[in-house]
Amino acid sequence: MSRIPLPAMREDLVDDAQRAVWDSVVSGPRGRVIGPLRAAIHAPVLAGAWSSLGEALRFGTSLGKRLSELAIIVTGRRWSAQVEWFVHAQAAADAGLEAETITAIRDGQPPRFTQPDDALVYDYARLLLRDGNVPADLHARVTARFGVKGVVELTALVGYYSMVAMTLNAHEVPLPDGATPPLAAPPRGLFEQPPPT
Repeated sequence: MSRIPLPAMREDLVDDAQRAVWDSVVSGPRGRVIGPLRAAIHAPVLAGAWSSLGEALRFGTSLGKRLSELAIIVTGRRWSAQVEWFVHAQAAADAGLEAETITAIRDGQPPRFTQPDDALVYDYARLLLRDGNVPADLHARVTARFGVKGVVELTALVGYYSMVAMTLNAHEVPLPDGATPPLAAPPRGLFEQPPPT
């Protein structure tokens, strides 16, 4: 049960500003209002900006779907955000991330990557979430591989989806009806690993 009212349909909204944001989200790439936007819509200006930023990060980065979704699930796992994990673990699988990698992250274990870019994004996201910063050499490697644009987008993905996770957790936004929480205890080991060598 959510701690705040979560509109499930347009008719649940109380003013025109909320309805305008709802219509904008539904007509965009998301196609529906779910997760944290159901909470944010209580503040329509925030919800509109939130939606625009989220669409740019989820659907428009130069990193591509696979790497973006990898960064998102590492973030969702860090904060044990059930809804975020529920949505994005499937999106990561659909984008081609291996089931073994997704399972390892879910279980708080270091994944064995088959692609070097995956390992780079994982290390960057994990250390940024662990320390609030990344080592200079890792930042340089990510920048060399993905460019300045890519490192800026990756950092923003981790920050944005941390905000999403905190919103979902603080307001106790529920999973879809009948869904079992996919995450167990907090993933201590995943974020206590030493930095990559």
